Amino acid sequence: MQKIIPHLWYDKEAKEAATFYISLFDNSKILNATIMEGTPSGDAESINFKLAGQQFAAISAGPYFKLNASISLMVACNSVEEVNTKWKALSEGGAVMMELGEYPFSKWYGWIQDRFGLSWQLMLVDNGKAVQKITPNMLFSNSVCGKTEEAVKFYAEVFENSEIELISKYDKGEAMSSKAKVNYTAFKLFGINFSAMDNGNDADFDFNEAFSFIINCDDQKEIDYYWDKLSAVPEAEQCGWVKDKFGVSWQIIPSNIDELLLNGTKDEIKRVTEAFLKMKKFDLNALEQARLGHQ
Repeated sequence: MQKIIPHLWYDKEAKEAATFYISLFDNSKILNATIMEGTPSGDAESINFKLAGQQFAAISAGPYFKLNASISLMVACNSVEEVNTKWKALSEGGAVMMELGEYPFSKWYGWIQDRFGLSWQLMLVDNGKAVQKITPNMLFSNSVCGKTEEAVKFYAEVFENSEIELISKYDKGEAMSSKAKVNYTAFKLFGINFSAMDNGNDADFDFNEAFSFIINCDDQKEIDYYWDKLSAVPEAEQCGWVKDKFGVSWQIIPSNIDELLLNGTKDEIKRVTEAFLKMKKFDLNALEQARLGHQ
């Protein structure tokens, strides 16, 4: 199982968006769709899907959070034709962030926000070079602009099998924002590629819960570890969700969450769901007691 999974929050469009995204990539499919009843958002539809062999998740849970450019998906494209094809599909009803064209860092590149609000960076890479197809990219803006290097080093300490591969910094006067320091950094968490940068332009958006990262945990000890390391905003703690000191949202959940919440009799599922919705951090023993009716 993929240890860290990007998670997208939509009002009602999760399944529609996931279906659209899998049409753009080979080795992609919907894995499952589940209705979770009685959540604070009402009945919420959860979608698990694969894009280019990588796991993603999405949820339709009301208009509480809105995607922005603070976290985007960087796509390694093997040809100009691939960039153009994906650009055309993603541009329908979307908004251009950086025009498609040649840049110092790529011979053919464009940054676009699709009609569902998700941002994509399409980049031509050297054909034949083995790279991760889709890489989440964090854009540190507003109050956390200038903290990219600190954040990446923090994440590399927290997560296993981590590596900082590159930290590139702005030249003096290159960025419009005086706070911006890092123009690009590449790093790995659990062997999964990520990238990040300080926003060189002054921006009025921040990280929010619309784009979060699921951490699949094997046991209570692991849940406790990541909760203690990452939770920095107590008021954001709810149902396994935390927000770190840089504003990035994480979902610290048991890897068998579907089994915990969705398997069993109707009464068992109801008791477990009611117990789960009252929790901040997952308590696996308390959920099992709820299943057995020993509340």
